[in-house]
Amino acid sequence: MCRSIKTLRGAVPEPTSEDVQAAALQYVRKISGYRQPAQRNREAFEAAVDEISAATDRLLSRLQPAAQR
Repeated sequence: MCRSIKTLRGAVPEPTSEDVQAAALQYVRKISGYRQPAQRNREAFEAAVDEISAATDRLLSRLQPAAQR
């Protein structure tokens, strides 16, 4: 995992939408190789960040907490 992406599951306090968006942005930057995309790629880049943010929100809302021992 990219070192600048923090673990969001189980975080206290709960991760904010800004935390999720920042993690999605770092992920897209890592896999695309772009820190800032060229204007011609900006729409695709931003759409990917939005899609990954939405998928991350869904994942975090569906994960069950670890069983307490």
